[in-house]
Amino acid sequence: MVNKQAQAAVQHTLDAVTGDPMTGIAGIVFVAIDKNGNQIAAVPSGKKGVAHKEPMTLDTVFWIASCTKMIATIACMQAVERGQLRLDDAKQVHYLCPELNNKKVLQDDGTLVDRKNDITLRMLLTHTSGFGYEFFNEKLKEHGRPVGYDVFHADIRDVLRMPLVGQPGEAWEYGTGIDWAGIVLERATGVRLNDWIQENIMAPLDLHSVNMIPTADMKKNLAFMHQKWPGSPEKVEERDHIYREPIIAESAEERAKLFHSGGAGLYAKPAEYVQVLAALLNDGVSPKTGQRILQKSTIDEMWKNQIPQWPDFARQGIPDVKKEHTNPIPQLYPQDGNPPQGWGLSMMLTQEPGATGRGRNTGWWAGIANLFWWCDREKGVAGMIASQCMPFCDPNVLGAWVNCESAVYASLSQEPQRQDSAAHIEMKESTQPEKPADEPVNRRRKSLARLARLGKKLIGKSDSQ
Repeated sequence: MVNKQAQAAVQHTLDAVTGDPMTGIAGIVFVAIDKNGNQIAAVPSGKKGVAHKEPMTLDTVFWIASCTKMIATIACMQAVERGQLRLDDAKQVHYLCPELNNKKVLQDDGTLVDRKNDITLRMLLTHTSGFGYEFFNEKLKEHGRPVGYDVFHADIRDVLRMPLVGQPGEAWEYGTGIDWAGIVLERATGVRLNDWIQENIMAPLDLHSVNMIPTADMKKNLAFMHQKWPGSPEKVEERDHIYREPIIAESAEERAKLFHSGGAGLYAKPAEYVQVLAALLNDGVSPKTGQRILQKSTIDEMWKNQIPQWPDFARQGIPDVKKEHTNPIPQLYPQDGNPPQGWGLSMMLTQEPGATGRGRNTGWWAGIANLFWWCDREKGVAGMIASQCMPFCDPNVLGAWVNCESAVYASLSQEPQRQDSAAHIEMKESTQPEKPADEPVNRRRKSLARLARLGKKLIGKSDSQ
């Protein structure tokens, strides 16, 4: 049974966002759970598509993009536990992926130089292997032209043909490393990545709607993808799905040709995705089925800061190289006092307590269509907010995430929330807040403006930017 206080506060926040056309957000689903796998809040809001009447529900399926990375990493770590993969064995990685042997490093002037270091699985899982993304890296985008790169085409060739953009082991650069990790897993085990995930993660957790090849039922419940454009945030239109090949593949032959992307290939219901997080909260054991997917020591390693030498890695900024894909990101999850930032195996770590109420060393990450998850092992809380809207880091979705996460922690502590911090917003104390439709327009717009400001703070962006 959900927490009534959290449920009401989350519903109020999401309805404010989806109920106002100025936000350009058609629909959102938010689900938070405790370490027992019980829902604290589970709220759908709005519509599956801005031009359609069908409501968003808890059965709605989303392309979860880079939220895939955590699950692909679990798969790799299962293989590590079984002795099939080794985190720090570069020879194994290069033997399984000989394509890496001739990889060059792309320079700012467009030239290619030799690679100095070999690549390990740990590097691939921590984005220190030197690979990038064409929508976040200007020189990579230019290098791919006139044909271009498209990692969302479900074609392995787009991943295999990209050069490195940095020397392995010398910097954090967000990119296709976990796609490569999935390839390493497949070649080491002889099992396709999605097949491994279904057999070793989803089946033990009794989950049926987290899949790289959507079932007929998942396709029926698929949310529409939306596009907003710079300078006109209130203008939104439905668009073709970005990662569409697995949706349209019908025959067994077509499905066999699909690349199983460890970086962005999964579709999921948020209510099922968070049950994977519940197993991580519960030291690797599903609180619902009692089945173990990882050892506690493995999860401890995943939550260990792998790059302490770069405590400000997420303050370097990520540019909007492809503006249809992403807003500019000055920094990721800024916190008062600029404490050291961390990166585990597949996820960012907020090593100090967060203003929303999250505990130390909380893992979190995101998907480019504006989905965000967090997993707080200290306090036994995890959750996900899901939308289908481009470009990435929409301030309204970010603000809603922070507000909803804050509401979850406030409902558990039964304490009033702090106000106006970098990641806080004042919550109404009433467990039956007014619906946004009943509020005066000006008051509602002020609330939405506050949410948008909150979202900008979460990526270190000022109101003037």
